[in-house]
Formats: sequence, structure tokens, C-alpha cells
Amino acid sequence: MRLLAVRLTLALVGVTATASLAGCGSSGFGGAGGRIPAIGAESQYADVISQIGGRYVNAIAIQSNPNTDPHTFEASPSVAAAVSEARLVAQNGLGYDGYMEKLEAATGGLGSDAARKVIDVQKLLGLPDSTPNPHLWYKPQTMPALAAAIARELSAIAPAHAAYFKANAARFDEALMPWITALQRFRARYGGTPVATSEPVADYMLEAAGVHILTPFSLQTAIMNGTDPSPQDVTYQDSLFSGRRVKAFLYNQQVTDPLTESFSKEASGNGIPVVGVYETMPTPGYSYQSWMLAELKALERAITEKTSTRKL
Repeated sequence: MRLLAVRLTLALVGVTATASLAGCGSSGFGGAGGRIPAIGAESQYADVISQIGGRYVNAIAIQSNPNTDPHTFEASPSVAAAVSEARLVAQNGLGYDGYMEKLEAATGGLGSDAARKVIDVQKLLGLPDSTPNPHLWYKPQTMPALAAAIARELSAIAPAHAAYFKANAARFDEALMPWITALQRFRARYGGTPVATSEPVADYMLEAAGVHILTPFSLQTAIMNGTDPSPQDVTYQDSLFSGRRVKAFLYNQQVTDPLTESFSKEASGNGIPVVGVYETMPTPGYSYQSWMLAELKALERAITEKTSTRKL
């Protein structure tokens, strides 16, 4: 029932204000202005690379447009060229950005003296291929582990700056604490609150917050995968709204179809606030940490004030 979005060729968008990766610097790192060229398959991963790498890294995101469907991404020649030059890559895994493995295999590395380092978040967390929810960036344990891995890999590439990368990783973790603390506080105050969702985009965060997700996971995955959910699941979801059995409805703000729009309309019609969640960072002005905190605050407003936040 989901409408398939048009396949898109996305332009690369820099996370840091630097030139393109095609330039070569004098430091031998091979990046623009001598910076280490790095890629995050999704903008949230590029943002973490940028925070850890700081002035020594030029990090770009392949998928960065919050108004498009990440599942329909089609790599362009410019993406392939950037991947071929990257010294460090961070990608999600679990099939979410499977095009990256193909690009990496097709483009090779920069040579034996500058091997490309790839951090696959699925593998970093030790998750099996059968893990049903690929939206790993909403899991509170993910980004601290990624930040530490990025610091290690960058230190291997540029040992002279290892202390700098390690310090930035510590600052990253510190900046993440307001979200972690807010999750704990939310769980203590509103744990067990029932909500409905369209897809499992923010499920990891909801679980960490102690929220009770009443939407059948089979319906969430059907919508996520673009297949028809069972009539029984749809009827059950409708009953959550008509019976006012949930305190909020969270939907994938980047991917909607007639079914999810009908859920949203039904929720609103029954006085249930609607909260949009994202698969890539909303722009402008967000870091990964402030984005996660904004998502949680939007949920809290929905529960406590009955306020909808469809778009950050």
C-alpha cells in the first residue's frame, strides 16, 4: 500500500565547510586542504565523524536530504568517486545502505599505503543480519561506540593527532549526556505510556524511554518495506486511534503514503498528537545530539501538552 518514491540521485552535501574531496592537500592525507577525506553514508554518521575529526577531517554525507526517502537512494558517479577517495567510511549495515558495500568493492581503496577504513555500525555493535530494525542511530549505545571507533581509526590514519581525536570523542560523549539523562527522566516519569507508530524508525529510542509501542511490529515492518500490511493489523491500528488507546502517534516524516496519512488523520481526528521522526538529520542547525534531544522533547510535548510536532 506504500507508494514507492521516485529513485533519486542525491548531491553530496558537506558536513564541514570545506572544498570537495577531489582536492589534494599538502599534508599527504589526500583530502581538501590536507584534511582526511571521510564519508558517512547517512548524515548522522557524517556528523559524528566531523565532530571527532574536527579540523583534520573533511566529512561528507551521502544521504542528507530530510525530505527524501532514504530507502530509494541511487548512487551517482560523484558518490562513487568520493567513496574511492575516502580514507574513512561509516555506514549503517543491516542492508539499510547496502549500496555502500557495492561501491566499496567497485572502487577499491586508495592503495596499500592508504587503505580505506570502513566502520559498519551493525558489525561494530555485533548485531546479526536478522536484526529486524535497521535504524541503529536511535539506539543510545550506538553513537558512543561509533565515536570511539572513529577516534581509533583516525588515530591510525594520523597518529600525530591521536590525542586530539580522543579528546573530541570524550567531548562528543559529554554532549550526548543531556539526551541520555532526558531518556532516563522520561522513563521514570512516563514509562509505560502507550503510543502508536507507522514504522520502527524511532523504536530504539522509544524502548529506551520506556514507552509501550502498541502498533504490531508486523505492520511497522510492512510499511517500512513497502509491502501490504495485513487487514487485521490495519484494523487493530485504527482501533488504537478510534478507542483513544494511545497518547501519541509517531510516523516517518520522510516517507508517507495513503495508509500512513490516513493513520495520521485518524489520530488527529481523535485528539491524539502526531510526532514526525526522521531517518536522516533534519536541517539546518542540528547536530546528532541536539536532533535526538529534539525528537524526545517532541514526544514529551505530545504526551504532556497534547501538542503535535510534525516537523522539527
